Amino acid sequence: MPPPTPPYDAVLLSGTVGAGKTTTAHALSRLAQAQGVPHALVDLDQVRLLHPPPPGDPFAHEVELANLRDLARNYRAAGATRLVLAGVVEDGREVLRYVEALAGARLLLARLTVDPEVVRDRLRRRHHDDPDTLAWHLDRTVELTGILDAEPFEDVRVDTSGRTPEDVALEVARAAGWAP
Repeated sequence: MPPPTPPYDAVLLSGTVGAGKTTTAHALSRLAQAQGVPHALVDLDQVRLLHPPPPGDPFAHEVELANLRDLARNYRAAGATRLVLAGVVEDGREVLRYVEALAGARLLLARLTVDPEVVRDRLRRRHHDDPDTLAWHLDRTVELTGILDAEPFEDVRVDTSGRTPEDVALEVARAAGWAP
């Protein structure tokens, strides 16, 4: 029998807008806390906030990677043995850039999926007071789903429709070797 595969050092939760990336990341963090595992949670949307974004980089992806590089180094130096990341990876060729930003960490890319009607309901609740933002997010989820479905590159795919964040986090944790 081959030796067991070591657990992943980092999990990157990707998926369309409203799939539950940030919510699942927080549930994974709670699971790690319950296990007593030093870890850090990074919401990639938050580390790329720059207005206006750089020319030619509408989602400030380059800023995101540069900030992630520094955050990962600092979190590791402070004792984190796991990193939980929430963000959108639209192109499989970018995965290696995330691994490089994480100083070669063993990275599990988990794509969270969601039923279209469920995501519409989530987005309507989230952006109920801003019709323009709601319209943008509804359009973006359709666009991202098409991009991510066209050439799948994730390591694992987990459906979040009708499931609790804890249930989704546990499935991801098992795939990462973080839970039995």
